[in-house]
Amino acid sequence: MTTELRVLRDAEFDAWYAAVELGFGGVPEAPEEAALWRELAGLDRSIGVWDGAEAVGTTGAFALRITVPGGAGVPAAGVTMVSVRPTHRRRGVLRQMMRRQLDDLRAWGEPLAVLTASEPDIYGRFGYGIATHSLSVRIDTTRVRVSAPEGTDGVRLRLSKPDEARDACEAVYARRVAARPGMLARQPGWEAVPLLDPADGREGASPLQCVLAEEDGRTVGYARYAVRPLWAESGPGGTVLLRDVEALTPAAYAALWRYLTEIDLTSVVTAHNRPVDDPLLHLVSDIRRCEPRVKDSLHVRLVDVGDALAARTYRSPVDVVLDVADDFCPWNAGRWRLTGDAKGASCERTEDAAELAMSVRELGSAYLGGVSLAALAGAGRVRELREGALEEASAAFGSDVAPWLPHGF
Repeated sequence: MTTELRVLRDAEFDAWYAAVELGFGGVPEAPEEAALWRELAGLDRSIGVWDGAEAVGTTGAFALRITVPGGAGVPAAGVTMVSVRPTHRRRGVLRQMMRRQLDDLRAWGEPLAVLTASEPDIYGRFGYGIATHSLSVRIDTTRVRVSAPEGTDGVRLRLSKPDEARDACEAVYARRVAARPGMLARQPGWEAVPLLDPADGREGASPLQCVLAEEDGRTVGYARYAVRPLWAESGPGGTVLLRDVEALTPAAYAALWRYLTEIDLTSVVTAHNRPVDDPLLHLVSDIRRCEPRVKDSLHVRLVDVGDALAARTYRSPVDVVLDVADDFCPWNAGRWRLTGDAKGASCERTEDAAELAMSVRELGSAYLGGVSLAALAGAGRVRELREGALEEASAAFGSDVAPWLPHGF
């Protein structure tokens, strides 16, 4: 097999994107979706492996900014559209693309790479660790009530067309970004992603709808959703399909959830990507009838260990020497002294004795504060070399709120 890896050319995009669609089941996306992803991808950040005129491998890297503990937004490459043609599997195509991509990211000075995985066991060998999880719920609204904290009845709810409400929703989202690690700042063009709603992808549901929450005349929350009607002999029992919900106050958040669970002619609300510590869990009257489920979400890879660890803050003071193994990006391997607190941090090469040992994969898992080093040590994936170092570092790496990726890419 003779193949060529190269940065994507404009004339090649359609063939390259067709290869992406083939890799994810062969169903063509709606034209408006394909056009948006082409606009956002950036040809110079997209790679193709070609066998003659045939695209047999694809990957891209969106230019993102992700919130890290401490609230700062750090540049991160959003690895996306990874596919290998079925005829070319197990021939090193994926490894070749991952090698080139990480070399490019290092040259561009981007300290982090992040992705969501169609299959979670693929990317560990390239140094990615599972850093966030997402919560899914299926709420039986005939049996579950949403409590109303003080002020909820004073929240005004107003239906709006999603495109007309876009700016108001984006203003709320922007105020939420710094509050939770893992959230993505909207780069230009990304405000269109939550509004994607191709008619042929609704599977019997309504067009996207939007409700705004207002306090004192200001928009302080929103929910975007669709409704899938169901008419049965026993009566109507439609499903509310929640796309996203954000609010700036507890009262607005409760008001939005109460609205969603009381929509006429429905008996179920589903949501497939919420934080694992979502306040919803404390608003519902019966958590069992919400059928909560947790799965992996964002996978994180430290492209540059020193820059990445210095870019975040730490919940408690830490001064520890990490011995990092990284076979795929050997520039990260070796000992690093991490010193930091809630005000800032530094991470530099050192010859001092190691106090904790782990691979870059474990650092990726712990980076956003949602997976503790202590838990990884319990699985044998972090080794304590100085007594007390694990407790100190595990506490420092933590986050008061669970990290969360608000949308895929």
